[in-house]
Amino acid sequence: MKVKQIFELCVKEGINADPRGEKKIKQMLEKRKKAFEKMEKEDKGYFDKETLWNPYDDSRILYDTEKEVKTALIGIDMEEGEILLANELNKQGKKIDVIWAHHPEGRALMGLDEVMHLQIDTLTMAGVPVNQAEAIMRERIKEVGENLSALNAERIEQATKLLGIPYFNTHTPADNHVQEYLTRLLEKKKPETLGEIIKALKEVPEYKEGMKQKIGPLIFVGSEESLCGKIYVDVTGGTESHQDAYKKLAEKGIGTVVAMHVGKEMKKEAEKNHMNIVIAGHIPSDNLGMNLLLDKVEKKAKLNLIECSGFKRIKRK
Repeated sequence: MKVKQIFELCVKEGINADPRGEKKIKQMLEKRKKAFEKMEKEDKGYFDKETLWNPYDDSRILYDTEKEVKTALIGIDMEEGEILLANELNKQGKKIDVIWAHHPEGRALMGLDEVMHLQIDTLTMAGVPVNQAEAIMRERIKEVGENLSALNAERIEQATKLLGIPYFNTHTPADNHVQEYLTRLLEKKKPETLGEIIKALKEVPEYKEGMKQKIGPLIFVGSEESLCGKIYVDVTGGTESHQDAYKKLAEKGIGTVVAMHVGKEMKKEAEKNHMNIVIAGHIPSDNLGMNLLLDKVEKKAKLNLIECSGFKRIKRK
């Protein structure tokens, strides 16, 4: 398979695992298409046409040579150092055909705020009125967008072009798989206490590896004996939510949030509202999502993967 084919497959599988459902995604893409058609000719020239079929603005091909992919250098954070690593491996005869990252860089990173609209839907699915969820997330999305605007966005793209090494990333498509996997796991296990959530997570190979690296699951708010109540899985949608979301979730009966990572303000809000937080682990969760995605890709493409930057391939039957 070529880079574009692998990427398009990842987007497709990301949609299949999206908590909003395929119908919602199709409606969103149709809305974008209609908005594009109404634009003035000049504005159309600046429009990112990929958003008409790819709902994940934080996942992009930054550079492509349209060659067949046999060997991929794959990792969580693939920045300048990893690009130079790929070039050095090529000098050693490894023949890296593509750099595959999880976290977004360049144009993909600049689209991180757009995918956060997903969180409006997940909050609504948990019972928060849509107008409240939208108002809460609008502020947070604006904050993230403003922070991104100061970044030097083209560094990675220019580096890969100069070295002639294709580069792409899959952020939300992988995170959607974590959301789906953990939701099903906890529905199956039906944990009553936070300790039982931790026990369930430790049975997952990626979280076992995280424990060895001291970055595995931990209780952030509460104790092992704390009762879970209703559990809200919060591991997709770009980046951290807004602390006000926790207040609204508590009002709707959520007792425990299982997340990749949360900021101190969100932790304070959880404590204030007597809500528990279990951190599944950021990098282990990213590994889980990428592995679940790769399981599907490798059914259609045989790839030689060279692991780096915090990634370890774990296959499932």
